[in-house]
Amino acid sequence: MADNPSLEPQSTATAPSARRKRTALEVLREIKQPKVAVMVALGFASGLPFLLTANTFGYWLRDYGTSLAAIGFISWVGFAYAFKVYWSPLVDRIDVPLLGRLGRRRGWILLCQILVAIGLLGMATVGTADGLAAIGAFALLTAFASATQDIAIDAWRIESASDADEVGLMTSAAQVGYRVALIITDALIIAAAARVGWGMSYVAMAVLMVLCMIATLFAAEPARAEVVLHQRLPLWTLRGLADAIAGPFIDFFAKHKVTGLLMLLMVALYRLPDFVMGPMYNPYYHDLGLSKDTVAWVRGSFGLVATFFGIAAAGLSALRLGFLPTLIAGLVLEGFGTAAFALLSINAGTTVFAAVMTLDAFAQSFAGVALVTYMSGLTSLGYTATQYAMLSSIYALLGKFLKGFSGIAVETLMPIYGLLGAYARAFVVTGLTAVPPLLLLLLLWRVQNFKR
Repeated sequence: MADNPSLEPQSTATAPSARRKRTALEVLREIKQPKVAVMVALGFASGLPFLLTANTFGYWLRDYGTSLAAIGFISWVGFAYAFKVYWSPLVDRIDVPLLGRLGRRRGWILLCQILVAIGLLGMATVGTADGLAAIGAFALLTAFASATQDIAIDAWRIESASDADEVGLMTSAAQVGYRVALIITDALIIAAAARVGWGMSYVAMAVLMVLCMIATLFAAEPARAEVVLHQRLPLWTLRGLADAIAGPFIDFFAKHKVTGLLMLLMVALYRLPDFVMGPMYNPYYHDLGLSKDTVAWVRGSFGLVATFFGIAAAGLSALRLGFLPTLIAGLVLEGFGTAAFALLSINAGTTVFAAVMTLDAFAQSFAGVALVTYMSGLTSLGYTATQYAMLSSIYALLGKFLKGFSGIAVETLMPIYGLLGAYARAFVVTGLTAVPPLLLLLLLWRVQNFKR
């Protein structure tokens, strides 16, 4: 792993120079810690609402004849994830009334879980019968609460780790829970919807979110962060407000200087291959004629196994090869995984579908762990929630914006290439969006080697 602090992330706990680097076996032994199990559950809570206001929501709408353009635009409720940096200082500095007795991080997490459950129940209750306004409003509530929950959970994850290696372990644990939640909300729910309907399926997801509250109650509030946070000036003072708003950004660029801009640009582009066509995946399966049971079975079997292998491979790669090589590998996989969906327009048989889904699940989980681990190490105690929210907002913003036009892109290409041909070309072009961030990563690697 490189030793340049401006390029390779440092732990919010202990600098690498102050500790002995542990072996992979020593890190793996720490899986038995209770906080790792809690992290898996909180990762599940973080992942559960995500697709229910995005891809899976699009499948529900397409089932009821909603146009691709409308599906693309309503996916903009996901902008909550991109704009969460603007209210993240509140999560960093303010205790939730009543629930704040659980601790700042746990109080916010529990409040958001309650709001997510309410939002999902609202979506299930109003449905699509009276148009998209009511269900869209509840989807927005769900996305807003989910994004705020992510701020608090990410801060808890980083602050609960004792050093950089443990940040990687906690990130991998979070990704396991997160990806299991995605399988449930992107596979099992589809099979359930074919039998009991979308409304009841969303009610079941709300019940799962209520169960996630148990993990929040068992979580331990990070003591190290509490000490640092209580040393900050109160938010209601002028200097305290200025520190809460500007402090995280000043601290970030003081640490990384001009290279920080290059890092932020790379982060902003890194997940484009995954995000841009996000709202079109499930409508694509619908228009290919794939049954809900087929989609659910492939995702829940091949997809789940590939996801776990991707998480493990990324964690091991980051530990042994370093963050930048792991990011590069993840980006290459991500680009090929997205472009591979074009093959389904030629052959949508179960074997080909399983192969494409396996590659994509491995690629997305690998790239996800690589980026989250990298971003986690760039934060500082006292600013954890805001700095990580800044980074995750940056990586979500452009992709969330562009995906709103994914339906229009497909419909624009339809008169020339036909429906399936339009989908195929859109997926290939989206896969090519991996090239610009790949070039930025290579430049970062060169800068890193130059400064050594």
